[in-house]
Amino acid sequence: MRKVVIAPDSFKGSLSSLEAAYAAAAGVRAVFPECETICLETADGGEGTASALTKALKGQMTEAIVSDPLGRKITAAYGIAEISGMKTAVMEMSQASGLTLLDPEERNPLLTSTYGTGEMIHDALHKGCRRFLIGIGGSATNDAGTGMLEALGFSFFDKEGQRITGLCGGLVSRISKIEPPVHTPGLAESEFIVACDVETPFCGPEGAAAVFGPQKGATPETVVLLEAGMQSLNNVISRDFGTDLSEIKGSGAAGGLGGAFQAFLGASLQSGIDMVLEAIGFEEAIQGADLIITGEGKMDIQTARGKVISGVASIARKHGIPVMAIAGIMDMTETEIRDLGLSAAYPICPRPEDRSGLEHAMRPETASKNITATVARALESLSPSSFRANL
Repeated sequence: MRKVVIAPDSFKGSLSSLEAAYAAAAGVRAVFPECETICLETADGGEGTASALTKALKGQMTEAIVSDPLGRKITAAYGIAEISGMKTAVMEMSQASGLTLLDPEERNPLLTSTYGTGEMIHDALHKGCRRFLIGIGGSATNDAGTGMLEALGFSFFDKEGQRITGLCGGLVSRISKIEPPVHTPGLAESEFIVACDVETPFCGPEGAAAVFGPQKGATPETVVLLEAGMQSLNNVISRDFGTDLSEIKGSGAAGGLGGAFQAFLGASLQSGIDMVLEAIGFEEAIQGADLIITGEGKMDIQTARGKVISGVASIARKHGIPVMAIAGIMDMTETEIRDLGLSAAYPICPRPEDRSGLEHAMRPETASKNITATVARALESLSPSSFRANL
């Protein structure tokens, strides 16, 4: 084997995309010491998107003091790059409003807010940015983006005409009227391109609250409350702004943040992984490769819906290059793996039996060693020709 390209997603809560790639590269070199390994930082709109895009666009990272999902002050990083002469902010909402910012016992989408994401955008506006590339994966929120809009100067009122402040998931159902900002410098002239890794609608049985609420700490009772708020707000937006978000794919991403970007900021939604793979020159990098290795923390039904692995496999298939995937947890059948376009897929360790086992498996040093060992074992047992036989 002469050339292997390694392009995994981050293993959330454990390893960054590049850390996982370097661990896989060590496994390749253990079996093929002379093999060229190319490690690429990838993301699909969630954690790691800003870093991957900023690096690809030769920009610089900067920081802003913002509110976390529960209103505590934190430092969020984002990139600034010049694209076609326009100062462009490269962000991921998870830096300000992400699930990983909260301890498990703090996760409650009735209480969390995207206000910090709005503060991050406001900071970039102040720094002269007028184009925004924003990844919206990995959210801790289900406030329909109202917190972000509040931070950008939008005003919200209840049926009695009283202004609602401190927007969060539990207050969305009270909104009866929305007023755009009177003056937020630069906002009206700005272009927003949102990197989204799901096609979830704003509300309904396949909507934001029903599908992703439980992952963010919502109980069945909480999901009912959140869904009622999303339905109510969609009625307000449809009535007053002429946009029915229940019919728009991706509007439910990040607990409805995708819909807020579309309805109020004129944003276009794009596949996050397609945006990143194009920016990093993935198609050029894989030319002449014998194998591509990708992966993520958990492979399941969502993997096929715009995640890193599906994007990598799609491009690889066009070029006839076999793809091997690795995952912390594997929840896919052999048929689903083949349908995804993968030649092989492996969990990097046995499924943990309890919380302590999971915590041990997610330690960076443990995950790194497991990735290296898994890749090495796979390459020792399967020849390149056997990979290609599975294309």
